[in-house]
Amino acid sequence: MSFEDSLKELEKVVKSLEQGDLTLEQSLENFQRGIELSQVCSKKLQTAEKKIEKLAKDKQTGELTLEPVDFEEES
Repeated sequence: MSFEDSLKELEKVVKSLEQGDLTLEQSLENFQRGIELSQVCSKKLQTAEKKIEKLAKDKQTGELTLEPVDFEEES
């Protein structure tokens, strides 16, 4: 399941929970599914962050190298 598909399904789950028309059992099932989808989305985002790289020039050699992006630093 793609990130986008997981996110869409998670949005549907949240909407159904917010409406309050479900039984307690249905609400619990939807809540559990929402947690699972949230974890899937979180893992996919973490994987994507690890793959993002930026091009940087080494100050000593002048060579271009790939460095991981430091999201804490960029904020």
